[in-house]
Amino acid sequence: MFSYSRSISSSISRSNSRSQFGPALLFAFAAIALLGLAVQRTQAQALQVEPAHAQPPQVELAQTLVADSPVPFDPAIQSQSQPQAGAPQTEPPAAPPAQTTGHMTVQQRIKARREARREAAIHEVYSHLYEAYIGGGFLRFTPGQILQRMNEYNWNVGATRYFSERFGVTLDGRGNYGSAYVGINQYSNTAIFKPAISQYSAMGGPTYRFYIHPRYSVSGRVMGGAIVGNFSGDLGAFKPSGFGLYSDSTAIAVSASAPIEYNLSPGLGVRFAPEYVLTTFGSSIQNNFGVTGGLVIRWGKQ
Repeated sequence: MFSYSRSISSSISRSNSRSQFGPALLFAFAAIALLGLAVQRTQAQALQVEPAHAQPPQVELAQTLVADSPVPFDPAIQSQSQPQAGAPQTEPPAAPPAQTTGHMTVQQRIKARREARREAAIHEVYSHLYEAYIGGGFLRFTPGQILQRMNEYNWNVGATRYFSERFGVTLDGRGNYGSAYVGINQYSNTAIFKPAISQYSAMGGPTYRFYIHPRYSVSGRVMGGAIVGNFSGDLGAFKPSGFGLYSDSTAIAVSASAPIEYNLSPGLGVRFAPEYVLTTFGSSIQNNFGVTGGLVIRWGKQ
């Protein structure tokens, strides 16, 4: 009995001690919970405030560059940059030179291209191997020593073999026709006073182009050869000497002319050539002046 009562008293004492520590534990747990809630609320407020003030790294870098770019105004630097009174004025910097490519300016390149095009056009026209011309002309000729000058009209053909764009050798043939005025004379009983005469010549010599242009050229030409004179063809039984005409004969002929050619195309042109012709009929010298002209045809390549 005694032991049983003792065990009951010990269990009652333990239950009393537990009932004393229970409120304390509940109070401790409540305090810990309230502290946790306070910490969570503080962290939430911090997270809400931070995005309003934080900026991305790119924005911060841009702001840094903008803040560093302007140069603050410095009166000392401003005063140094302005020229002082009495100080020698420096000349403004010279303008940059013209744009160059290598060692040639733009203007020189344009000029060089024009010259190249001009040379190509000249070569296209004057690089032909052969040139032929055909046409007619006019000559003031002296038919006799005591007779006045007369007008003769002629046909003219020729060909030139060129060895370069400027130099060539020409062969020329022509025939001259006209009527010589011999006046009223007793030799023919006034039946013949204006007989028809003619000459035929063949000459050759060098030709040289002094000036060449894609559209025209100026040349010099000297030829020599023979000329056959027919002064009796219209006299019948009469002799030319009875009318003061030269006798039928073959004489020396020399021609000097300055052909001027205008090109219609690289292979076709027209020619105009003032000319001096020397003849030696009757053992004398006749100084004759005239002009020839006609078409020019070119072919072949040098």
